[in-house]
Amino acid sequence: MSKLIKPHGSEVLLPLYVEDEKKRENLLAEAKSLKSMVLNSSTASNAVMLAAGYFTPLSGYMNKDNVLNVARNMTMSDGLFWAVPIINLTHNVDNLNEGDDIALLDPNIENNPVLAIQQVTAIEKLSDDELNEIALNIYGTNETAHPGVNSFLSSGKYLVSGDIKVLNYSYFPDDFPETFATATEIRHKLTDAGWSKIVAFQTRNPMHRAHEELCKMALDRLDADGVLIHMVLGKLKKGDIPADIRDSAIRKMAELYFPPNSVMISGFGFDMLFAGPREALLHATFRQNCGCTHLIVGRDHAGVGDYYGAFDAQDIFDKPVVKESLKIEIFAADHTAYSKKLNEVVMMRDVKDHNKEDFVLLSGTKVREMLSRGEQLPEEFARKEVAEILIDYYSNL
Repeated sequence: MSKLIKPHGSEVLLPLYVEDEKKRENLLAEAKSLKSMVLNSSTASNAVMLAAGYFTPLSGYMNKDNVLNVARNMTMSDGLFWAVPIINLTHNVDNLNEGDDIALLDPNIENNPVLAIQQVTAIEKLSDDELNEIALNIYGTNETAHPGVNSFLSSGKYLVSGDIKVLNYSYFPDDFPETFATATEIRHKLTDAGWSKIVAFQTRNPMHRAHEELCKMALDRLDADGVLIHMVLGKLKKGDIPADIRDSAIRKMAELYFPPNSVMISGFGFDMLFAGPREALLHATFRQNCGCTHLIVGRDHAGVGDYYGAFDAQDIFDKPVVKESLKIEIFAADHTAYSKKLNEVVMMRDVKDHNKEDFVLLSGTKVREMLSRGEQLPEEFARKEVAEILIDYYSNL
């Protein structure tokens, strides 16, 4: 039996989902008489991540002291490494008191059913200066043109902190029954497969040829047992391809173009932050919790626009606090491009004899632009069978 890497900050996973059906029913009944608040989508997705064990060893939403510590130093006040504050931020706390148990309502499902119950240990206000400092530290900017900053700064000023008990996984199991999985379930699958050296690949896009080859390079160079293709199933940004279409395209690519039993496809219920380097660290942390030993970090990982340098998300892993805290390692990828000389996708740093004209540069943005114009994708960009799924989607918009 394979022995997996330990979770972050714990010997075992600590999922916050209430497994016991009777307890869950009692808590749902109790929730009817509790004060309630409708969460924003990001806070709700964090509840799902906490429920699924991805955010082990956290037990709920952070208080102000921890939020500021994480933003400034990437550690909580007790010294635990964490890259991004996990918070319940709201505009109005008039009816809430410290010591309350409150029902947290799901914003992403009709009629806002109860998602979790939170024990309120503190209600604290963040000043405008503190909000801007947090945004600047996490996102590298406080410009509201940045989608992550805009979402954060428009979420309110009041932090409601405390432990939570989560009663369901929101819309993810119903909308993605074949793909959504908890960290616990992924660990079981990896153990059953006998894998112990596992590479995680993070994606919010359909996988074009460069992504495919990147995964194969990592498998080969690390002599890994397999790759976990792990896709974001939550809210993205305008223009991104919906998760169900991405799912179909990725499954088709893995089925046709990877060696048998070398790929596991799964997804997680999280809204992208587009926080670049800080989000790369969060991605690594919860992939360690899944049991992965390596995370592929490529050009502009979790970035948006021109807010981050191409390899900032790799460089941040060299910080002492990161090296001391995470067991997972990164597979640092260079720009990938199709080589006309070699007729294959390469990392540009690996082919010293090439000049600019020898490459066809690949990007998800370019693929989306071509698809939205109804253009066929060249073979250097995407596998024919993958392109067909994407063209079908765009033709029905």
